[in-house]
Amino acid sequence: MTSTTPQSAQAGGPALPQERRVVTAIPGPKSQELHARKLASVADGVGNVLPVYVQRAGGGVVEDVDGNSLIDFGSGIAVTSVGNSAEAVVRRAAEQLADYTHTCFMVTPYEPYIAVAEALAELTPGDHAKKSALFNSGAEAVENAVKIARAYTKRQAVVVFDHGYHGRTNLTMALTSKNMPYKHGFGPFAPEVYRVPVAYPYRWPTGPENCAEEAAAQAIDQISKQVGAENVAAIVIEPVLGEGGFIEPAKGFLPRIAQFARDHGIVFVADEIQAGFCRTGQWFASEDEGLVPDLITTAKGIAGGLPLAAVTGRAEIMDAAHSGGLGGTYGGNPVACAAALGAIETMRELDLCARAKRIEEVMKPRLAKIAENQPAIGDIRGRGAMIAIELVKPGTKEPDAELTAKLARACHQAGLLILTTGTYGNVVRFLPPLVIGEDLLNEGLDVLESAFAELA
Repeated sequence: MTSTTPQSAQAGGPALPQERRVVTAIPGPKSQELHARKLASVADGVGNVLPVYVQRAGGGVVEDVDGNSLIDFGSGIAVTSVGNSAEAVVRRAAEQLADYTHTCFMVTPYEPYIAVAEALAELTPGDHAKKSALFNSGAEAVENAVKIARAYTKRQAVVVFDHGYHGRTNLTMALTSKNMPYKHGFGPFAPEVYRVPVAYPYRWPTGPENCAEEAAAQAIDQISKQVGAENVAAIVIEPVLGEGGFIEPAKGFLPRIAQFARDHGIVFVADEIQAGFCRTGQWFASEDEGLVPDLITTAKGIAGGLPLAAVTGRAEIMDAAHSGGLGGTYGGNPVACAAALGAIETMRELDLCARAKRIEEVMKPRLAKIAENQPAIGDIRGRGAMIAIELVKPGTKEPDAELTAKLARACHQAGLLILTTGTYGNVVRFLPPLVIGEDLLNEGLDVLESAFAELA
C-alpha cells in the first residue's frame, strides 16, 4: 500500500517501513489480549481512542503488536511532531540517561534546564527579556501561568473563552468549556473563572464577516460589566482552539483582546500547548497575527514525546512569584530537557515550519475535493498540520457527532489513525507528524475519501 521507504535516520530512530499495512482485524488478537489485561488493571476512567497496542512507531506510521501498520494522523495529540523516535531526541536523551536521570532542579540544578529556558526565550514571540519555568504537563503550565499572573497583578479573576480547553486539574477544568468527558462529576471547581464568547466564524450568528468585531465587543463588554477589568489577573486563550474543534478565531479578534488586556494591566496568556512548535507552520500560532503574549504556555510538541511543559514570558512577570513558589519534583527533568533540545534541533534542521505549510498545501485542496461530494462537510479549517473538518447534517449546521464517530471507526479499520474533537463531538482533526512522507499523507486522504464513500 504505497511507499516502503524506511524513515530517514534524521526523522527518527530505527528503519521502519513507511507503509499502511492491515494484516488482521483492528484491533487484532494480540491487541485484544492486551486490552483485556488493561481493563482488569487500569482504571476505567483512562479511555482509549483506538485499542491497538503499539510496538514501534516513527515517521508517519504506528505499528501494533499484531503487525498492522497504521498511517498516523494523530501524533499522540500533536506531541510527536518530529516523529516518535527522532534521532536527535533519542541521542540526546540517551546521553543524558547515561549521566543521571534526576536530581530535582530545585535541589541541585543542572544545565539542560537552563538550555531549554534559553531556547524558549529565543523562539517565543517578542524581543523583550524573557524567563521560563518548566513543568511536566500542559495543565501544570496553564495552572502556573495563572499563579504567576495573580502574583504579578495582585488580582484574582481569570477570563477564558467558549470552546476552550486547558487541562484536567481542578483549576484547568474550571478554565475548560466542555463538560463531557473533562468536567462531568468532578466539581466543585476553582472560583473566579469567567467565560466569554470566542470568534467562531463558522457558527457566528451574523456570519463570518462580522465575527471578529462582534465577538470581541461582546467579550470585552462582558469582562467590563460582569467582572471588572480591574479585577482580572489573566486572559487565557488558545490562538487556535484545540479540543474545542480546531477553531481559528476570526482575524482581528485576538489582537483586539490582547490590546484590551494591555490597556487594563491584564496578563495576556497564549496557551500554545497544542498549536506550538511548528504545528501551524510557524514556531507559534500567535505569530500569525503578530501577537506578543505576556506569557506563553507550551507542552506537547516541545520534547518529542517526553513529558515536559513550560511557562515563558516577560521577565518582570515571571519574577513576580516568590522563591520556592514555582516548581515541582519532576518539573524540567534532565532527560526530558535533553529530548526537548533534540526536538528543537530536529525542527530547525528539517525546517518543520515549512513542512507543516506543505502539509496544509496537500491536505486542504484534497479535503475541498472530498467536500464536493460530501455535503456533511460543513467547514474545512486550520493552519499548517493542524487541520479539521466539521461534520453537520446536510443542508444545516446541526452537528453530526454520530457520522463523525462512524467515520473515525471506518478509518481506523482501514489503517488510518484519526482523532475526533469539538464541543459538539462533530469535528475530525488531522495532526500528522511533521516528518510524514507526502505519499503517506496522500494515502491517508485516500482512506478518508473511501471511508466517506462507504458511509454515504
